[in-house]
Amino acid sequence: MKKSKKQAWRETNDQAWVGDAVLSLYARQWVLRREAGPEPLGESRDDAFRHFTCNDFLATIGQPTEVEAAIGIVYLEQGEQAAFDFIEGKILPLYLKQRRKRLKL
Repeated sequence: MKKSKKQAWRETNDQAWVGDAVLSLYARQWVLRREAGPEPLGESRDDAFRHFTCNDFLATIGQPTEVEAAIGIVYLEQGEQAAFDFIEGKILPLYLKQRRKRLKL
């Protein structure tokens, strides 16, 4: 049976909600690892987290809800590590590139 537009929207929205949580957890862990490492973070942990997870940044990859939904789908189907691997492969490199420009590193 074909899903209605409302059902499809709800499913995508639910996946995005989960993906947002997974991205937030990844970003917080990344910030903490950077703070504990030899290379200084270069900005407050709040600023780093906000830049990593904000819709303005996600929009450079695609529509933010769709980006978050993609993370959510990976998490729901394959688990946390697969979702973290997805973030590291698709999102982290772009974040680091923008971060270098923003902080002039």
